[in-house]
Amino acid sequence: MPDILVEYQTEIWVSIGETFIMVGFSILAALLVGLPVGTFLFLCRKGQLLENKFVFSSLNLIVNIIRSFPFLLLVIFLIPFTRFIIGTAIGTAAATVPMTVIAIAHYSRLVEQSLLDVPKGVMEAAVSMGASVKDIIFKFLYVEARSALVLSMTTSTISFISYSTIMGVVGGGGIGDFAIRYGYQQFRTDLMIYIIIIMVIFVQLIQFAGITLARKIDKR
Repeated sequence: MPDILVEYQTEIWVSIGETFIMVGFSILAALLVGLPVGTFLFLCRKGQLLENKFVFSSLNLIVNIIRSFPFLLLVIFLIPFTRFIIGTAIGTAAATVPMTVIAIAHYSRLVEQSLLDVPKGVMEAAVSMGASVKDIIFKFLYVEARSALVLSMTTSTISFISYSTIMGVVGGGGIGDFAIRYGYQQFRTDLMIYIIIIMVIFVQLIQFAGITLARKIDKR
């Protein structure tokens, strides 16, 4: 291990832990909220099972607005809301608020797109068998789209890691913030390069794991 990494190993591990916290909460929010939102976006579209123009238009508008914000501006815009929820706008816990907001919007759109790729015959077959809405969602849609949903989560997770590098502006920490503070701002180019390599390795591992899992559960 290079001496410079040994010198900063404590700070690096703390930063990695902060990144895992932010990304972990983002993934949790994406699954618990983004998945249902994306599902309702799909089901409430014109011609779908729960067609509802008002619900679809409302959800679609909210998702589009959040996704249209440059993430740094979204972080700043949400500071009052973050302070209301967490009690402070500074720190890793506070950083999870804008991270979860963008995670929900990001993954919900990918979920909608994944479900749109499900053959219409699957829905028609489910309806003809008298399946309930719950059964259609969990036993047909999610089963048919499971591989695409895993790949979407993989893509989202990588995006969350990228978003986490910006959280230094609100004291959120993270490995990206470490690279900026200890590498770029202190003119330690070698340290910054090592941190970038670490982040690239993380991303490649996540991508490999996601693709492998998606292939394993894809029975088509």
